Amino acid sequence: MSVKFVKLVTGETVIGTYNPEKNGIEDVAQIQVIPGSAGIQIAILPYGFPFEEKITGFIGMDKIIYEFKKVPEDLESKYHEAKSNIQISSAMPNAGLNIGIDEQKGQDKVVDIESLFKKS
Repeated sequence: MSVKFVKLVTGETVIGTYNPEKNGIEDVAQIQVIPGSAGIQIAILPYGFPFEEKITGFIGMDKIIYEFKKVPEDLESKYHEAKSNIQISSAMPNAGLNIGIDEQKGQDKVVDIESLFKKS
């Protein structure tokens, strides 16, 4: 199953795992952009937050208005971390994540939103 990054007809941006048998996205997480003094940060929350604490749920493809062509690697890694509650070690490939907490410095990392969507 592949990860999809989409915008819903409601205007919300979500990420989830595509299930071709059900023709929809499972384990749905909402993406929230949070402006701050040091830049913009991204929060990945369960779609049912605050009533659900785990990333679950299902949204049919008929509720999707736009699908991003490519899921940014950093965003996909953080989605898997949030879904599984397992942190990706900095010794692993793709561990140069620029979303979330910088554990070595104890500071929030700043995300350049434009870089997530630039063509490579």
